[in-house]
Amino acid sequence: MAYDFQVTVDCTNPHDLADWWAETLGWDVEPQDEGFIKEMVAKGFATDAETTHHRGKLVWRTGAAIRHPENDRRLLFQFDEAAKTVKNRWHVDVRVGEDKRDAERDKLVERGATFLWEASQGPHKWFTMSDPEGNEFCVT
Repeated sequence: MAYDFQVTVDCTNPHDLADWWAETLGWDVEPQDEGFIKEMVAKGFATDAETTHHRGKLVWRTGAAIRHPENDRRLLFQFDEAAKTVKNRWHVDVRVGEDKRDAERDKLVERGATFLWEASQGPHKWFTMSDPEGNEFCVT
C-alpha cells in the first residue's frame, strides 16, 4: 500500500520561507481562510497571539504551505523558535538541468540563497546551497 505524504520544514519565519520556496519551485502559496481564522478566535478556539499578518492578510502564525500547481505535492513550513544549527539529514534536490544550473544558482543567490559548494559524482554535477534560513538543498 502506498502512502501520501508532505514534507515539513521547521523554520523561524514560515510565511517568508514559503514565499521564497514557492517562487523557487514555481509552486503556489496555499491560501489561508481569514474568515475561518477570525471565527476560530471569536469562538475561543484560538487566540490573537496565534495569528499574524502577512502581505496584508490574517494568517496562522505557526505555518504556511505551498503546493505544486498541477498535483497534490505539498511543503509545509512550520514555526520553530530555534534557528537551524546543524546540517540537514535530508534535503530537496531542485532539478533544472545542466544547461540552466549556473544561471539558477546565480538567481537563487540574488534572492537570498547561499552557495555552499559544487560537487560531482562521475558525470553528474550539482551545487549545494542553503535557503535564507540555512536549510541545505541541491541544484542539479
